[in-house]
Amino acid sequence: MKTIEPCVLVIFGASGNLSRHKLIPALFRLEVARRLPEKMTILGCSLELWSKDEWITEVSNMLESKFSDGVDEQAFERFRARLHYHPNPPGDGDAYLKLRNVLAENPDFSPNIVFYMAVRPSEFPAIIDRLGVMGLLKQQNGWCRVVIEKPFGYDLLSAQTLQKSLYRHLNEPQIYRIDHYLGKGTVQNVIVFRFANILLEPLWNNHYIDHVQITHSETLGIDRRADYYEGAGALRDMIQSHLMQLLALVAMEPPVTLSAEHLRDEKVKVLKAIRPITQNSVHAHAFRGQYTSGTINGKPVQGYLDEPGVAPDSITETYAALKLFIDNWRWAGVPFYLRTGKRMAENSSAICIRFKKPPQDLLRHTHRESPHPNWIMLGIQPNDSLKMEIQVKVPGLDLTTRTISLDATYHKGSEEDYDAYEGLLLDVMQGDHSLFLRIDEVEWAWRAVDPIIKVWAMERDFINGYQAGSWGPRGTYRLFDSDDQFWRHSLDPEGADLQAY
Repeated sequence: MKTIEPCVLVIFGASGNLSRHKLIPALFRLEVARRLPEKMTILGCSLELWSKDEWITEVSNMLESKFSDGVDEQAFERFRARLHYHPNPPGDGDAYLKLRNVLAENPDFSPNIVFYMAVRPSEFPAIIDRLGVMGLLKQQNGWCRVVIEKPFGYDLLSAQTLQKSLYRHLNEPQIYRIDHYLGKGTVQNVIVFRFANILLEPLWNNHYIDHVQITHSETLGIDRRADYYEGAGALRDMIQSHLMQLLALVAMEPPVTLSAEHLRDEKVKVLKAIRPITQNSVHAHAFRGQYTSGTINGKPVQGYLDEPGVAPDSITETYAALKLFIDNWRWAGVPFYLRTGKRMAENSSAICIRFKKPPQDLLRHTHRESPHPNWIMLGIQPNDSLKMEIQVKVPGLDLTTRTISLDATYHKGSEEDYDAYEGLLLDVMQGDHSLFLRIDEVEWAWRAVDPIIKVWAMERDFINGYQAGSWGPRGTYRLFDSDDQFWRHSLDPEGADLQAY
């Protein structure tokens, strides 16, 4: 366990949804676990003209609404001693000067500072510019780090423009581009699975693997976030960020060490090797859809066009599927299928890897049904799991086979689970960039999807619909390279042949 230096965590947007539902609860869990450094302080910074006591009351309400089993009173007494508040109302030209004075003059505050941008991405440049003008981003008496949430731009050009604005006052090691998806335990377990086990390394290539599927499906709709989602869509919201990162972890070569730079170097190599999709080939490599009304968990739900704030003629995709190829020695010819969708049949995130069939089927005369290939599946949410499907003989006189699943679920019921933000916040305070994105990762991920974004933006006459509660729009089969490939909807053997439309 690394020692963490004391620091001040300044949260811009402290009263917003991200702070309310993720950051403050995560910090409190770390307090309960006694993982926060002794003299670390939390400075909320938001538009409301609250006093310190009013902010503490607000934090107490946040925690009570989050933890149904009650709040640990002893931990909260320790936690409240860390809490401070600085109002940053609109129109107050001296707010950042006052902030500088507060940080410099309060004896409780460490010279080490983390600025967390829990605000809209459009507000990042202005806030960082004002902090820079005030000299708050200089590392003179201690270190200074800035955390920004995705999306990092809305295409390659905007990402580069955002980066230029950050570089006016920050250098790359100061910037922590947070992708909370990478903080999930199972995502990190991909690294362990790949590099702590020699068993599968000889098979981890195009000689044995038929294709890879990476899926993130949600039963939720846009949850009254039309102002954000209308400008983003499923491709930008999930595939360009989260799923591209999973692809890189599955496909990367072993790094020299697990240090942040070595790890990120190998991920960038994978993203660079993705075969460019030309605008003429977009329809062969990408599919989009938009949910219509349907039923989720037995309850009727409205379609996307009926959601508050959505334009009646919107062609924003709530479902996106891609076929990508990685043109390197290990993966040449192996398709990687990525898909994500809102209002789908289940909440599920998984990596499913299908192996090729044996070169000669010696048991072809004994099959009662078509032979099943081997699969390895990593469940990310809602259940952390690792499963492998193989063929075994059915007991009896005849030589027949069936599929069984070897379940290596590693999360024991007695083991405490943590949200992704707990670990990522500790990583920021420790200065560990391993699970944060470097700017070249962001740029190469944008390069992979930019041609699709441009074509879809021009094609405004039609978008495929799919019923809420289904597994997506019809026609996605056209992405597959062979007739025996299909979307894997379940991690159980019974769901192995659930064919997507």
